[in-house]
Amino acid sequence: MKSSRLIIAADIGATKTIVAAYSGDFRPRDPVLEKKYLTADFDGLAPMLKAFGEDLGHAVSCAVLGIAAPISAGTARMTNLPWIFREEELSREVGYPITFINDLEAIAIAVPYLAKGDFVVLSEGAPLPGGNIAVIAPGTGLGEAFLTWDGKRYRPHASEGGHADFGPRNFLETELFGYIHAHLEHVSYERLLSGPGIYNIYSFLKDRCYGKEPAWLGEELTRAGDPTPVIVDNAMDPKKKCEICRATLKLFASILGAEAGNLALKVKSTGGIYVAGGIPPRILPYLEGPEFLESLQSKGRQTFLVSSMPVRVITNPGMGLLGSAIAAFENACL
Repeated sequence: MKSSRLIIAADIGATKTIVAAYSGDFRPRDPVLEKKYLTADFDGLAPMLKAFGEDLGHAVSCAVLGIAAPISAGTARMTNLPWIFREEELSREVGYPITFINDLEAIAIAVPYLAKGDFVVLSEGAPLPGGNIAVIAPGTGLGEAFLTWDGKRYRPHASEGGHADFGPRNFLETELFGYIHAHLEHVSYERLLSGPGIYNIYSFLKDRCYGKEPAWLGEELTRAGDPTPVIVDNAMDPKKKCEICRATLKLFASILGAEAGNLALKVKSTGGIYVAGGIPPRILPYLEGPEFLESLQSKGRQTFLVSSMPVRVITNPGMGLLGSAIAAFENACL
């Protein structure tokens, strides 16, 4: 390890956090130390970063943290955890300058640096050089971002589009909207296209008799702390033949495709549509099925436009960290 100060980058989510330190030349895929934490195991970011610093045992120059939260004037208010952070306060606590960026902005930063093994192609399309790029990422929540070309490089833009109103497209989805609205005042896409959203869809199908819950599955769900992995694992296991689990992921994939197409239209992403986040790689066969692409490309009079856009699923789980590291290197920690 070089004696110079190190740069820190992090991908901070509501469920898990990855923190890494880097030294030397521009090598954002090659940290000198990387640690994974359960976010809720800490009372805040300062204790987590201090714990990482103790393991690192080396001076830090600065840090860029990608956080699953809207960033405004150096303040991050997490959506799925009751945490609020301020750059100045956190910098004082840990002893080095810290910059926040939105977690989806971090993933967007990494998109131009994707390697061949980082993604799976769902539709080759016909990308336009310098065309805008859309990024949508279901995980603990639903993130959305996009990139625009400034004549020299792609520039990332964060958004909170995942919290936009869910728009039903047919009778089933209208009934789904009513079911969720009976429990929640605001029905956003995140309420469906996320880990908790998968369970919301499952509960709807079960309670409205669109699928039957086998007794063994009910027992598994009762024992589980988090029902979503149980639903996903059983939907992915061909031996289980869990029809309600499969129906859940098919409906999830269809709604995800529709919202990915909505985002593509809004930002005119002729450079491509990238599906990221923790869920897509785990349910890839359902995104490769007809429900996802048909919903994405079925846009009425603009179907021809969306159908020409490349569609890729990012399978590398470290894109948020990679983007934060790239931002730290390229901008000297901003």
